[in-house]
Parts: sequence; structure tokens; C-alpha cells
Amino acid sequence: MYAPVNPDSRTEPAGDAAPPEAAAPEPVEPVEPAEPAEPAPQPKRRFRGKPESEEVRAARDARDRRLVRRLKQGDERAFQELVQTYQDRIFGLVFRMIGNRQEAEDIAQEVFISVHRGIANYRGEGRFYTWLYRIASNTCKNRIKYLKGRNFHRASDIDETPAAHTRGEDGGPIVALQSAVPGPEATMTANRLERAIQAEIAQLEPEHRLLIVLRDIQGLSYAEILNITGLQEGTLKSRLHRARLALKVRLQPYLE
Repeated sequence: MYAPVNPDSRTEPAGDAAPPEAAAPEPVEPVEPAEPAEPAPQPKRRFRGKPESEEVRAARDARDRRLVRRLKQGDERAFQELVQTYQDRIFGLVFRMIGNRQEAEDIAQEVFISVHRGIANYRGEGRFYTWLYRIASNTCKNRIKYLKGRNFHRASDIDETPAAHTRGEDGGPIVALQSAVPGPEATMTANRLERAIQAEIAQLEPEHRLLIVLRDIQGLSYAEILNITGLQEGTLKSRLHRARLALKVRLQPYLE
């Protein structure tokens, strides 16, 4: 997808991208309250990857702990394995947050460089991938502020790049709408709707955009998102509700 990460290729990590790891809550999916209808006319789960089973999650955590332990001991192969494992998901998150492929590639590499340099701050009390996502989220927010000051414009439509839809080994990223729609005419309609959804997500406020991507596109649990963002549960659900309402309003012209 992009060139292998060289942890010595940059001189400074981005902003506060590598905070000390905080203890993560148990990743058990809480019972969700009734929510307003999704902005798209397809079922809600159309936008989420398949949820992980407890066995898959436990195996991933065990693998991550082994790789982190090796990386702390100076094993660079462990770092490359972590990059290969998570690069698709991190690139998908960054690309949807930024909307520009070249910027997303650069930021994704910055994220992994920050992981390499800040791995000593990861104490292993929480899941590694939520720590990684927190670094990616902070890096994106810092870059969005920087680009906003430079009147940055996206160079490509957010949904036009196949890498943004790549399914990582752990599942997660968006399931293309047209995959469940038969016939060429319906497929064209679904393609247009998918482009509209991704373009309008990119127009949301960064905090709202992040929650939509984490919850409704990459399918993370509320517990995981709480650990990534540091929000209180009530604040998270309130902001996500407002984000969905904002997206629904923006999509209304496409659904009429």
C-alpha cells in the first residue's frame, strides 16, 4: 500500500501523538440504546466489519503482546510485523479523516514511527491496538489543524482510492455497498450513494468524523472507542448521535 516504514526516516513525531498508555476497560460490547435510523437506506450493519469473536480477540492480543515484547527488546522484525498487521486499518482511518491519499500515506507512516519511538510508554495494561488507534487519532487531529491553517484542499475523492477499502487481517473496514446490490443499474446507484456517504463524512467536524469512522465504518465497540478517545460514555454516545444526525441531514438530498 505504501513504502515500508523506516523508523529513522523522520526526525520528530507529530505533536502529542504518543501519550502514555492508559488502562483500557474490558472490551465487552455494551448493550446499545435505541438510536435513530442510519443515514443510508441499507441496514446498519452494512457499514461494519464482522465483529470479532472472543477467541479471535484473545489470539490477536496474545500476538500483539509477543510482538511488543520483542520490539522493546530491540527486534526490528517485530516492528515490521506490527506495521504489516495494522497498516491497512490505520491507513483506512487516516484516509477517511484527511481525504487525501498522499497526506494519508505520510501520516500513516508518522503514526508507526511514533509507535516505534514511544513503545517504551506502552506499559501493556491495555490493548495495543487501542493505544495505536489513539496515536493515529491524535496525529490526524494535529494534521487537520495544520492543514486547515494552510487552506488545504483534498486532491482526490475520499472513496476513489481502493486502499481505503482494503480489509485488514483483523477485519473492520467498510463493506462496499454494491456488494449486496444486484444488477448493473442498482450497482451504479449504490456506487453513487457510497461516494456521497464518504464525501459527506469528510465534511463533518473532525470529532464527529472520527466517531463515525471508528464506530460505523471500522466497527469498534463503545469500550474500545472510549479508551481511544478518552471520552466519557455519555459524551461519546451523545456526540455519536449528533454526528449521525449531521450526516443524515447532509445525505438527505441523495435519498430523495
